[in-house]
Amino acid sequence: MSDLPTAARVRDPGLRELYRLETRWQAWLDVEVALARAQAELGIIPGEAAEAIARAGRLELMDRARIDAGFARTGHTLVPLVWELARIVGEPHGGWVHWGATTQNITQTGDLLVLRHAHAIFHDLLRQALGAMADLAERSAEMVLPGRTHGQHAVPATFGYKVAVWIDELLRHQERLRQAAPRIFVAMLGGGAGTFASLGEQGPPVQAAIGRLLGFGSMPVPSRALGDHLAENVCVLGLIAATCGKIGREVYTLMKTEFGEVEEPVPPGTVGSSTMPQKRNPKLCQDVIAAAAEVRAMVPLALEAMTTEHEADRTTDLMMDSAEARACIGLGDALSRVVEIVRGLRLDPDRMRRNLELGGGLIMAEAVMLDLGRAIGRQHAHDVVYDAAQAAFVEHRSFSEVLAADQRVTAHMAPDAIRGLLDPTAYTGLCAQMAREAAARARLGAAV
Repeated sequence: MSDLPTAARVRDPGLRELYRLETRWQAWLDVEVALARAQAELGIIPGEAAEAIARAGRLELMDRARIDAGFARTGHTLVPLVWELARIVGEPHGGWVHWGATTQNITQTGDLLVLRHAHAIFHDLLRQALGAMADLAERSAEMVLPGRTHGQHAVPATFGYKVAVWIDELLRHQERLRQAAPRIFVAMLGGGAGTFASLGEQGPPVQAAIGRLLGFGSMPVPSRALGDHLAENVCVLGLIAATCGKIGREVYTLMKTEFGEVEEPVPPGTVGSSTMPQKRNPKLCQDVIAAAAEVRAMVPLALEAMTTEHEADRTTDLMMDSAEARACIGLGDALSRVVEIVRGLRLDPDRMRRNLELGGGLIMAEAVMLDLGRAIGRQHAHDVVYDAAQAAFVEHRSFSEVLAADQRVTAHMAPDAIRGLLDPTAYTGLCAQMAREAAARARLGAAV
């Protein structure tokens, strides 16, 4: 994940620190400690050995030079760390370190400890985003702007309705993270090929005890070839990132000079260009869009990493590790910036209203058509209003003027009625209601 420049107003969510190698090593040591304690509970290793391993299982007690030299010599992911742990434990208990486990049992379970911390950060950022969106939805619930479909004016909407859409998705993402957790956070201790050969009948109870000690579940089949739960995590992160990207893109678009309806926070002193002093660029939005795209790009990699050959394959382990780390770091970058954008978003209702008038009333064609349809039928009314709308657009005439000159319209509508139907503020449907209801649900989500 490429580093994004962090403005002072964007709090570093801490994902990069989580995915430092040293953090992962400590998580692996935590699993080694849980393994020893679980085995001591079941009488597989002496209780004194488990306590000695627990006392020694702290990275700051270890000789980093020895570990680095071991990695340089062996090229192995875990063995030098196990050697150093055994050395620190010393005799007579060091020989019980890593009893009956294989490398992936430790590293995969340990990496899930790291991921659980990442999920806690995501939940916190989602709560912050939802709280900020609740405020934004309420203050803009009745702020009318052009609703746009296919890039063109459609019918009037409110900005609060846009925010309601964001809230609706983020609330489901909260739910997805919670629902996926029992499937994702499971201990694995099947040994070399996931067969429990090294521990036999004691294998499942040891694995279950490790899970209990770590606050995890336990894999029914501890195969090293299973990766769907790890891929599910990346897919969920990809979904959250897609919503972040949509929010970033929407604000980016509406911030363009030609729209001018919103502006992300631009604190005094922010420089948009080294050569164009006037620039107020959507920097946070651009960060969000870029980071969210990188997270989504990890989804195919995670799915590809499910295609493990036989009972284990380091190739797919490397792919899944990369997908998880990059997805977590990228999502932290994206979500933290979404929070800042929403908290400080400046809205320009006057510009929204001016943009509503760009079509000379054409945005109200549906309202006119439906009202006229009560007298002459919906399809006939559609044809009449279509003719008027196309003439107004092509001939650069006022829509109200064209309607007032069409006897098929004036036979059923008075001039005052036509003018009333062209008021965009009277045709926003349930936008304000949906915005306020979404704000209430967002506050509940922010409090979870």
